[in-house]
Amino acid sequence: MAVYALTLAYRGTEYSGWQVQKNAPSVQAVLQDAVEKVFGKRLDVTGCSRTDSGVHALGYVCHIESEKPFDTSRLPLALNAHLPRDISVLKAAEAGSGFHARYSALAKEYVYYIRSGSIRSPFDRDLCFFYPFPLDVKELSALGKEFVGRQDFGAFMSAGSKIKDTFRTVFYFDVCESGGVIRITVGADGFLYNMVRIMVGTLLKAARGGCDIKAALESRDRKDAGPTAPACGLYLNRVFYDRDQLEKRISEFKV
Repeated sequence: MAVYALTLAYRGTEYSGWQVQKNAPSVQAVLQDAVEKVFGKRLDVTGCSRTDSGVHALGYVCHIESEKPFDTSRLPLALNAHLPRDISVLKAAEAGSGFHARYSALAKEYVYYIRSGSIRSPFDRDLCFFYPFPLDVKELSALGKEFVGRQDFGAFMSAGSKIKDTFRTVFYFDVCESGGVIRITVGADGFLYNMVRIMVGTLLKAARGGCDIKAALESRDRKDAGPTAPACGLYLNRVFYDRDQLEKRISEFKV
């Protein structure tokens, strides 16, 4: 039985998220259809995580298991021939028998894009959050450092979530700007439901003096954090399975 790890990019605008839904289109269901056409059999497609409706991916990882061998150099092209233009398999690799897209992951990295100012761009639609107020990147960067470290992120999880262990380790929280677009990069050993979007919403609220990030972390109360930022600005950027690659990435943000 061969295990194939697939790396995907997709525009999540038209989908209800990654996971199969009964009455809404999902990325997983569309990919399963393509896999069935290529392998001639309905195979399970297991993802590294759920992404919400409207959230995008630049480096999403999933895996399939098949008794039928397939040349991994040809597999992306074969699958892409059956996929819509808003989903693409970037690469495929044969993984070890113990590989699991979700449970083998050491960390994930998300990026969030914000265009701030009074003028919106029509090319940002569904791909970037338009924030009609000026933002200071240095201030955001300084505020964002409060998120780094192993902490209880109970205040940064959507109300109603049943997860009890809300401790997570955030390795880096970086803010930079290019071409009028602010990019927030967050790497952690795990994320709670809507955690990144709530972190972004809290950061923006804190920048306007509306809340205190440290106080929200200490209280663990969702009401002390900011609003949930829109899904359109969020991208799953990278999944780490190799310890050395993760450590190298962390070191890049410590310079």
